[in-house]
Amino acid sequence: MELSGKIFKVMPLETGEGKNGVWKKQQIIIETTSDKYPKKVAVQLWGDLTDKGFQEGAEISVEFDVESREYNGKWYTDAKGWRVNKNTSYVPAQQQTTTSNESTTNSTSTPDFDGQTPQIDDDIPF
Repeated sequence: MELSGKIFKVMPLETGEGKNGVWKKQQIIIETTSDKYPKKVAVQLWGDLTDKGFQEGAEISVEFDVESREYNGKWYTDAKGWRVNKNTSYVPAQQQTTTSNESTTNSTSTPDFDGQTPQIDDDIPF
């Protein structure tokens, strides 16, 4: 699945150590503005994807997998990102307003990720 929008919030980096070694994860909240009613989606990023230097307000697209698991009779769903791309052609729907008599278009500046375009060397999500 793919989701485009702007970064609403960057959660703190979490690290730990498990039986497979050291791990790190970070959650980012993406606000979609392409619909009439914007939605916020929390996406978890693992490993090297956490090193991208995310900034709130930056426009991105994230490719992710959705997985649910059961714990004590309740189900929990995660969106695990495996590719993050800076999105320079994305224009929020909120900024394209049209009335019956006039049309206005606002231009926006796109915040940058530490001056580098995020890229992943392979398509393997682990």
